Amino acid sequence: MPGKRLSPVQNKIHVLRAENRMTQKELGTKVGVSRQTINAMEKGRYTPSLALAFEIAEVFNLNVTDVFQYQKGGLEDDSNSN
Repeated sequence: MPGKRLSPVQNKIHVLRAENRMTQKELGTKVGVSRQTINAMEKGRYTPSLALAFEIAEVFNLNVTDVFQYQKGGLEDDSNSN
């Protein structure tokens, strides 16, 4: 069975949070979203709005393109494959 289509926007949120010793909840609080939203973005299951992408980049003092990359067509989620 084919996997679910993931967001075409890939990101480095998980890596950046780890480097900055920040939890999903802490980042969510800083940008006004839930921990679950941060988790969904990290897993490629949610594409943030442009405004949210800029807010997240600002938290890490980076350009939005340093945090988010567009991958035409998205990716297949094969995490449920046997």
